[in-house]
Amino acid sequence: MRFDRRSGVLLHPTALPGPHGIGDLGVGARSFLDFLDRADQSIWQVCPLGPTVGVHGHSPYQTFSGFAGNPLLIDLVDLAERGYLGDDELDTERDPAAGFSSHEVRYEAVESFKLGRLRTAFDRFLEVASDDERDAFAAFREREAGWLADYALFRALKTEFDGALWTEWPEPVRARDPETLADYRESLSDEVEFRAFCQWTFDRQWRDLRAYADDRGVEILGDLPIYVALDSADVWAAPEAFDLTDDARPAAVAGVPPNMGDSGQRWGNPVYDWDRLAETGYEWWLDRLRRLFDAVDYARLDHFKGFDEFWAIPADSDDPADGEWREGPGHAFFEAVRAEFGELPFVAEDLGFLDAESAALREAFDLPGMRVPQYADWCQQGHLYQPMHYPEDCVAYTSTHDTDTAVGYYESLGDQQQDCLHYNLGTDGTEIEWDLVEAVWNSEATLAMTTMQDLLGLDSHARFNTPGTTDGNWRWRVTDAGLDDAVADRLARITDATVR
Repeated sequence: MRFDRRSGVLLHPTALPGPHGIGDLGVGARSFLDFLDRADQSIWQVCPLGPTVGVHGHSPYQTFSGFAGNPLLIDLVDLAERGYLGDDELDTERDPAAGFSSHEVRYEAVESFKLGRLRTAFDRFLEVASDDERDAFAAFREREAGWLADYALFRALKTEFDGALWTEWPEPVRARDPETLADYRESLSDEVEFRAFCQWTFDRQWRDLRAYADDRGVEILGDLPIYVALDSADVWAAPEAFDLTDDARPAAVAGVPPNMGDSGQRWGNPVYDWDRLAETGYEWWLDRLRRLFDAVDYARLDHFKGFDEFWAIPADSDDPADGEWREGPGHAFFEAVRAEFGELPFVAEDLGFLDAESAALREAFDLPGMRVPQYADWCQQGHLYQPMHYPEDCVAYTSTHDTDTAVGYYESLGDQQQDCLHYNLGTDGTEIEWDLVEAVWNSEATLAMTTMQDLLGLDSHARFNTPGTTDGNWRWRVTDAGLDDAVADRLARITDATVR
């Protein structure tokens, strides 16, 4: 797919302003879309929207489902307006979870507060909902039954078994014995229905928000992690899609091999059984993509290299070096996706994997890659990550959710690299964040993206995520004051000058 020359801002919904300790799909999200409109931006990029879990530091890349939405993003004010919550139940000062911060997400407090209110809202829905609302809920459950029934039961079973990994559940449940599952669907019906209610509410609020974005000429660039978490409804409900042993445990897990200066990474996600998936016409993946494109306009394919070849580590090894390269689905997969959807609205995350084979696969399907100036050698003439050398078929970023902020990156550079950066960009570094915005916006890249942290000139304290760690990530939030008219006006002027 060929993108028009455009620009936008990356900001995950958890980082939006909001009254209950975390960004949500309510007024704060609309304020951000108004900011994008004033700034003349046409793309809002988000990270994956799935339900996160504390053991993974609430990373949106390790969720309970690749199909479901995150209940923590639900706007409670909307539920109050529908009569499912009282004003006193929205008052954070009356709750032990008080102490929310407008600058960071404190997940433990947020979970305690929001999940309790969601349960109250569900109980009140059962009491007072109109016939139209009940019909809408029933229609949603029927329309999304392909993934929702298993997801809702999975979450109910997680509660029933005290949060244990599904691979540790009793064998009939782990192996999905039909009679056993039918018994649990009946005995846990209230919890199953509650989980479905949360998904219906998220879906409705997200659709309303997308309509608001569309009215302002803003499209959503979503994110598709190539792998899903082992402890997810996805693996439990479709074990045939993954490389598992006879007792439903991973035979191999994903990661990357050792490279110059590092020991590799063991991610722990189960790898796919691509041969088996090919026999089904990649049905599971097409269902996943269908759900994704019901929620977003375009999607970034995380770890694009894995579609060409992937690093598989024996599940009983903790050493990434013990892995091996295995052939990915390659052209056949993308041909199947194109046959189903007619076009491939993807951005290929190819950072660090610019080998000829992956590049050929990307180019064969007209997928733009990614460029980030933070990977540049500023003293090497013509370095591929210097903005003045970006090709048209790429998406350029000042920073990403996985990198330091622009200011933090600049402050970490040695004197020589700083001097070379100054020379290449014609700057003294006083406003390095805006220098990088202008450089990226002036580049040939088809899409130019920045982050709210960079627009606000924030240093490393505002970094969103440090890969390979679970502590302190995904917490930063922008305040209402941060959605500043002067910032929007400055970005709009640069956007106009660079014809984006």
